[in-house]
Order: sequence, then C-alpha cells, then structure tokens
Amino acid sequence: MHDVHVVITVLVLVGVLTTLPRVLKGPTLMDRILAVNVIGTKTIVLLALVGFLQVELGIARGAPANDYARAGFWLDVALAYSLINFIATIAVLKYLERRARSPDVSNSEELA
Repeated sequence: MHDVHVVITVLVLVGVLTTLPRVLKGPTLMDRILAVNVIGTKTIVLLALVGFLQVELGIARGAPANDYARAGFWLDVALAYSLINFIATIAVLKYLERRARSPDVSNSEELA
C-alpha cells in the first residue's frame, strides 16, 4: 500500500507542475486565479497523503496499527489550508468585482 500512496503523490505533484504554466501565462486573470485555486486543492490532497504515508511508515517500523494520531495532524493542517484557500479565493474575486464596478479614477480626475 505504501507504493500506491507514493505513486499517487507523484501523480498529484505532476498535476501541480502541469497547472503552473497556467498560473504564469494564463490568458486572463480569471484563468490565473482558477489555476492557483487548483494548486491549492492539490496541496490539500498532498497534505492528506503525507499524513497517511507517515502512518504507513510508522506501522512498518513497529508502531501500533491503530496509531492514526499522526495522520490526524496532517488532516487538520489540510482542513485549515482548505479554509484559507477558499476564503482567499473569494476575497480576491470580491476585490476584482469591486474594482471592475468602480469608476476609473483617472477619467474622473481628467474631467475636473
């Protein structure tokens, strides 16, 4: 089972690397925001996988089979990161929405 988790972790990392060009070049700002959100989601999956890998390595070294406290820490970190990721995405989108609605300051100064 350890090998399966390692392969899945590598595949998720490859997914992050394939999303990175969209963050850097994205044709629009919304594409970039969406790509950053995807990377954040993949990071949450990676944190959960790290927790389960740590449990598997602990069991392989002789820890009790029901010792999931280590995974619980990583899952708590993943949950906190998911909340931060969600709130940050909503905040950026709200900021962009307000900026799009507000009149252009440079045009109003030219009229005065």
